[in-house]
Amino acid sequence: MALIVQKFGGTSVADARKILAAAGRAVATKRAGNQVVVVVSARGLKTDELIELAAEVTDNPPPREMDMLLSTGEQESVALLAMAIQKLGEPAISLTGYQIGIVTDSTFTKARIQSISTERMRKALDEGKIVIAAGFQGIDRDFNITTLGRGGSDTTATALAAVLQADECEIYTDVEGVFTTDPRKVKSARKIDRISYDDILELASLGAGVMHSRSIEFAKKYRVPLRVRPSYSDGVGTLIAPESEEHTTVITGVALVRDAARVSLQNIPDRPGTMSLIFSKMAARKIPIDMVVQDVATAGLADVSFTVPQEDLAETLTAAQAAIDELGAGTVQHGTNVSKVSVVGGGMRTHTGVAGQMFQSLADAGVSIGMITTSEIKISVLVDRNQADAAVLAVHDGFKLNEAGSKKPSVGFTPRTQGNGSKSGRSRDEIERDVVARLQAMEDIVVSEVQLDPDQARVTIRNLPDVPGVAAHVFTAVAEGQIMVDMIVQDVGQGGLANLSFTVPRSDLDQCLLLLREVTEPWAGAELSFEKQIAKLSVMGIGLRSHTGVGEKMFRALADAGVNVQLINTSEIRMSAIVAPSDGQRAYDSLIRMFRA
Repeated sequence: MALIVQKFGGTSVADARKILAAAGRAVATKRAGNQVVVVVSARGLKTDELIELAAEVTDNPPPREMDMLLSTGEQESVALLAMAIQKLGEPAISLTGYQIGIVTDSTFTKARIQSISTERMRKALDEGKIVIAAGFQGIDRDFNITTLGRGGSDTTATALAAVLQADECEIYTDVEGVFTTDPRKVKSARKIDRISYDDILELASLGAGVMHSRSIEFAKKYRVPLRVRPSYSDGVGTLIAPESEEHTTVITGVALVRDAARVSLQNIPDRPGTMSLIFSKMAARKIPIDMVVQDVATAGLADVSFTVPQEDLAETLTAAQAAIDELGAGTVQHGTNVSKVSVVGGGMRTHTGVAGQMFQSLADAGVSIGMITTSEIKISVLVDRNQADAAVLAVHDGFKLNEAGSKKPSVGFTPRTQGNGSKSGRSRDEIERDVVARLQAMEDIVVSEVQLDPDQARVTIRNLPDVPGVAAHVFTAVAEGQIMVDMIVQDVGQGGLANLSFTVPRSDLDQCLLLLREVTEPWAGAELSFEKQIAKLSVMGIGLRSHTGVGEKMFRALADAGVNVQLINTSEIRMSAIVAPSDGQRAYDSLIRMFRA
């Protein structure tokens, strides 16, 4: 007998007709021979209605009382759904977060799960009942009701699926599944049949809006298959599962963060501790920093830029100025009319031509690139907001994402494919005990691994024309030489010129330099330099952006070890820094001690 967790969002239980439809799905799943746990959100716009009502009462509602208020929305939904299921002839029981046994910390409105009890749910399931669980909520150790923040019902569903070791967790929503990009903006967007955890995590975190990233953290950690399905039809949706060799694609999708803001700290001291100070100022204000870029310093001075949500700009500028004042040097600049466009795909790990194809697509559309940052499976660029839609369409068409199957870039090559390994052979009870024991750690800062790569070289091209097509020429040439590029760093240009740095395997450096001397020859004033020996440090984990203290801890550890940072590159699941080779092992040991990886 399989165990299926089903999650219905607010639009799927907005009225009596939809509640009865959701009940029908749960009943059909049970009558097919499965045990069923249903997680339900508040109906329709109920949560927004309660927030507006609180605002009419007070301008400053206490967070504890807001949790008490908002939790009533899910309580209403679970009771109505249980009634509907019983009307259809199946036994059901509705349970609040407290009755389930979801224990959280006491961070009201954004609580994190510490433990989940399965005893009451398993007893009800063994009695043949459908369990209807309230999403979005729990209780702290002082018996205060807490809520998990926006997207909390997704988190509840996947956490219950993990702790119960469900065979599948079905997320019912108002879309057909996961698409290659937003189908409301790009008519040729295609539904994806299967996607890996890493790909959907990047897409969700970067603005795809399909699922909350914290829920995918649970699913990946405990290998719970997720299926995003439409609530209004019998469509099979999209399966989110471990990456496998036969399902690996070069590029999976394109994501857009429209309302970003850029903050740049220019001419700051290039010395150990500078980045630690900047990140500590941001972490103290819980500012979610994204797209961090630091290029190679000049004359003892460095520039660093990063993006933040538009609504956090004022607070970020205050923190940045405080950092400048403490450093005793530098200026703060910012830009507001910017958006981030990202291409994501697991095949990027092994195919050399992705960057060249992406930049060529943008150049053909006349889109200027402000900043570039990368990870193993993601390339992000910062563009003017008024060019954002054109950029997404150009990249989507450039990779032919409207066509089924894996489409490789027109340049570059793929030397090999990678599998994902076998499934765990442990029993359900063993895994359940492990999940319960590790849930609290799962919700803390998640750093799963620290890596030191001493086998790369750094290439820098200064004074490049800051116009569309330049990056495309550079990376197309490198890809045609069958050279794998790892970190790409481009900060915002100044005076019509931009600097570009990237890393390649040390064994490919000489060939790379030959190609670049040829491609940069037409650009008067362009300066090519390199560093044959560098050390690349990476801190990896799921949900680094949702834990604002990771960067602060990383750079504090490097500062305490007296290590200066030469380059910085970040993504949703990786933060990387380049340091001098003589500092590599000391820096690595310091990070291991900091994160106890």
